[in-house]
Amino acid sequence: MEPIDDQNCFACGRDNEYGLNLTFSTAQGKTVSEFSLHKRFQGYKSVVHGGIIATILDEAMVHAAVAEGLYPVTAEITVRYKQPLFVERPLVVEAELTAKGSRIVETRAFISDKASGAICAEATAKLVPLKQYP
Repeated sequence: MEPIDDQNCFACGRDNEYGLNLTFSTAQGKTVSEFSLHKRFQGYKSVVHGGIIATILDEAMVHAAVAEGLYPVTAEITVRYKQPLFVERPLVVEAELTAKGSRIVETRAFISDKASGAICAEATAKLVPLKQYP
């Protein structure tokens, strides 16, 4: 049974007026979203909050698995913050599957500044595909 997307996901729901409203595309095994963030998602002035960064990385990795026909939940995520992300700047997140087992899917993702190409944060995750959805 597939999970139901009611478009209210905090990260990608188009109907969530308080969310990130990310949109993803997948081609050649890479899942990508280009976006910029409003200052309501900042921690320090003009700097994107670390929890928001982790959320974006997590969402991209889940979307990479969904593009492969899986409907997973995150079991483990490791995030490495390399340099600050700034609000109201063009950013890109990219994710891909790195291993696909019968019980665990491994993924990786990174967020970069679109103008400079600098990788600002990266993550790996272990995802567990849902067998049933309530």
